[in-house]
Amino acid sequence: MRRSSRPGSTVTPHKRNFYSENSNSSVSATSAESSGHRSAGPGPGEPEGRRAQGSSCVSEEQLDLLSTLDLRQDMPPPRVSKSFLSQLLQVLSVLFSLIGDVLVSVYREICTIRFLLTSVSLLSLFLAALWWGLLYLVPLENEPKEMLTLSEYHERVRSQGQQLQQLQAELVKLHKEMSSVRTTNSERVAKLVFQRLNEDFVRKPDYALSSVGASIDLEKTSHDYEDRNTAYFWNRFSFWNYARPPTVILEPDVFPGNCWAFEGDQGQVVIRLPGRVQLSDITLQHPPPSVAHTGAANSAPRDFTVYGLQVDDETEVFLGKFTFDVEKSEIQTFHLQNDPPAAFPKVKIQILSNWGHPRFTCLYRVRAHGVRTSEGAGDSATGDTGGPH
Repeated sequence: MRRSSRPGSTVTPHKRNFYSENSNSSVSATSAESSGHRSAGPGPGEPEGRRAQGSSCVSEEQLDLLSTLDLRQDMPPPRVSKSFLSQLLQVLSVLFSLIGDVLVSVYREICTIRFLLTSVSLLSLFLAALWWGLLYLVPLENEPKEMLTLSEYHERVRSQGQQLQQLQAELVKLHKEMSSVRTTNSERVAKLVFQRLNEDFVRKPDYALSSVGASIDLEKTSHDYEDRNTAYFWNRFSFWNYARPPTVILEPDVFPGNCWAFEGDQGQVVIRLPGRVQLSDITLQHPPPSVAHTGAANSAPRDFTVYGLQVDDETEVFLGKFTFDVEKSEIQTFHLQNDPPAAFPKVKIQILSNWGHPRFTCLYRVRAHGVRTSEGAGDSATGDTGGPH
């Protein structure tokens, strides 16, 4: 016996509540229409018995299933935006390009590392082959053939130490020999220098030297120069006299200021020789301007004449006129006109002018060269008497 539906009951209100909770308004209206046709509910003017007969054929669970199927069929398919697809394609393309660049870079790095490894390997093989070839062709001569014991090693060290000591002793001896040679050479050079200084590079005997007996004839010599300034007041006292006497020209000490000065630019000096000398040359010496305190040599003699005096001190023989040039050497030798040669006990140097000094003229050193004769030989040259030199 089938249970009939209650009169006036339909499933439409229930279905409408379901659709109102889970669907939008359009879907609910469509479901309500379809459920109205299927539920065979009483329409207007339709008898109640027919409604009951139509509802008895379909159960409530079947109606629910059918309504659910109709709802799924009536739902529209989901729509995808075109802009979203284009953006997705762009992202994928950029991603693929980055992946490709990374793969290419990795491949290049792998190729570079492989090339370097290959090059290093080949170079190492070449060097190894070259080294082994050299070892094969050039055997090591200094390679020890056997190991030394500790005692042998100490013995070798001791022998080498002894050799070093011997070498050190030889070096000390050589140093002493070099020092002695250096000292000897220094002394020899010093003696040679002093000899050259004493000779003044003239290399001729000087008979106008106080140490061999020469002197000044003060009666026939010009007066000394006296400065009348007050600064030289104390020069009048002999022990405070700064003026040098004429005998200074017979000394070898020639330094600035150590000279005989006479007043003006004209004067004379007569030198008494140590014996009768056949005069051949006269040498005058004056310091160069480079060592003068005034920076000039204007007090030096310029033009002068030389005379030989006979025994009577009255007869004078002219031996020549010369010029001392301060621009040349500080030591200048002049050859005398003593022909035929005659021997004189005195010689006179007469200064005719100087190099511009207005008050005085200075003579530093005068030398007389020639051949000394014997006392009884007269004017003939018979050689040296063997007196002091």
